[in-house]
Amino acid sequence: MRQEADRRRYAGRASRRVAHVCAAAVTALLISSCGTADDPKDAAAASSSAPASASASPKASLAPIKPGEVRIAGEVDKPSTITLADLRKLPQVEAPVEFTSAKGDQKHTYRGVLLHEVLKAAQPRFDQSKKNGQLRGVVAATGGGDYRAVFAWAELDPGFARSQILLAVSEDGTAFEDSAGPRLVVPQDTRGGRYVSELNQLWVGTVDPVVDGAH
Repeated sequence: MRQEADRRRYAGRASRRVAHVCAAAVTALLISSCGTADDPKDAAAASSSAPASASASPKASLAPIKPGEVRIAGEVDKPSTITLADLRKLPQVEAPVEFTSAKGDQKHTYRGVLLHEVLKAAQPRFDQSKKNGQLRGVVAATGGGDYRAVFAWAELDPGFARSQILLAVSEDGTAFEDSAGPRLVVPQDTRGGRYVSELNQLWVGTVDPVVDGAH
């Protein structure tokens, strides 16, 4: 009985030694295969050799929008970022407006740049093979607090509508603060829901992917 107990004890010790050696070998293998990138060039090479699935998504790669900036993106050939300072350098238009809001009836005079002129410079990619392809276009305007309103392109295109939607730089002669950015002003609206304050993004696209992909 004692010999049998001794044999089991020795076998247990041997098994633990084997497990320890295996664990040490695996650890050494991992360290030697991974290594450390002390040289910035080595780090860059390691980064470039990483699989595509590990790279950041296109959305994540966009630089954060700073206070007062407006990013113009979507289906455009010339995406850009503009500020109030940029808008003040462009031809200005005045628009007296009246609308109803949660604060009651509003009456103001805004000064700013036509939204159509700014977005036209971004060169939206409308399908010119379609009759009046621009009529498939939509614009999503996003402001502070993730507030968002959507427009049909025809609403701001002077070739189809008489409205003068503005990126306003001032209200009643008082300039907006640079950190607040412009305000979207929609003179034809009787309610102020689409008067997007602290505007930070303008996205241009078409309804085709949604309509054609609908079931």
